[in-house]
Amino acid sequence: MTPLPVTADDIHAAQALLDGVVRPTPMEYSRALSERVGSEVFLKCENLQRAGSFKIRGAYTRMARLSEQEKARGVVAASAGNHAQGVALAAQLLGIHSKVYMPLGAPMPKLVATRAYGAEVELIGTTIDECLVAARAWEAETGAVLIHPFDHPDIVAGQGTCGLEILDQCPDVRTIVVCTGGGGLLAGIAAAVKATHPHVRVIGVQAEQAAAYPMSLKAGRPVPLESMATMADGIAVGCPGEVPYAMIEQLVDGIETVSEAALSRALLFLLERAKLVVEPAGAAAVARLLDPSSRQLEGPVVAVLSGGNIDPLLMLRIIRHGLAAAGRYLQFSVRVPDRPGSLARLLADLVTVDANIVEVQHSRSESSLLVHEVEIHVECETKGPDHREEVLRSLRTIGYRLIFH
Repeated sequence: MTPLPVTADDIHAAQALLDGVVRPTPMEYSRALSERVGSEVFLKCENLQRAGSFKIRGAYTRMARLSEQEKARGVVAASAGNHAQGVALAAQLLGIHSKVYMPLGAPMPKLVATRAYGAEVELIGTTIDECLVAARAWEAETGAVLIHPFDHPDIVAGQGTCGLEILDQCPDVRTIVVCTGGGGLLAGIAAAVKATHPHVRVIGVQAEQAAAYPMSLKAGRPVPLESMATMADGIAVGCPGEVPYAMIEQLVDGIETVSEAALSRALLFLLERAKLVVEPAGAAAVARLLDPSSRQLEGPVVAVLSGGNIDPLLMLRIIRHGLAAAGRYLQFSVRVPDRPGSLARLLADLVTVDANIVEVQHSRSESSLLVHEVEIHVECETKGPDHREEVLRSLRTIGYRLIFH
């Protein structure tokens, strides 16, 4: 077996280095998830870490170990937001100049926070991979040290300290579920846990629209994705790193994927049932646990919530998406005669089936409408999948032709 690039000793050394810098994040018991899974489920709340995610662990570990000459040259990083904030905060604590490349369209709170920590920010490209190309070019041009988001032993060792905390807080853990992008957090946790608890299953979870690991593990090497499209920007990584890949291949018990609908349902679940604000990437582990097959997992189960840095506007859209996925939100249009009473009848029919109307819009300008027609767009709240189907069935029985956009 090939020696691992990061060992448990490396992770313990990183933990000593981080003492007083990061805070041990809380672990919360989730009754609602425990009932669904059939075993005790705990949430490791890295969304409550400094800078809003686990990333400060690896960034500070890497940067604190730079030589004085390297610190003087400054650091450069590429990130969609969480690593950017971790690097910027670590640089501020260590007195190092930092420059961060972030993709166009990066969440505004992450962008603002990164600049607030003192980093110089440049927006470029649309993916982390494009930002990495720019960061490497800046490294070559200026001598600044590239702080990779996941592909370095010090980064992985720092992230692994989260695994040591899990063992301290839940010594009898049997399954750990970890959201996964480039793999630094998953690799670090697996190395920390497997060294003393080899029986514990460690499972990585990726967004199915940005899942590079299943294909790479099948090929036996890191393989880049041709495209990605996910709301989970924090784990939208096109190619696994060499360092975490080597560890995940040996240590991790499985990599699974979750849909976009599952991510939005998980975020909504955490808001409603756990009272926790978590970004889509950070909710991936819970999305996996909400799947009925999670009853096959041996407990106690720990799900890692990796981050909570979410744009409020995105949160509004995801909440609505999550409500729709859970059968609690319904949007449709109908075409009715453009005469007095048509709208009132439609609204009365919805009230009859106890649908709570949120918004109504009239349109007479659609080119496909007949001269004496009007299209009415309705948004309403329903009480779950069964009630949603009851509403639709009732409207169709009355004679409305429903249009879904």
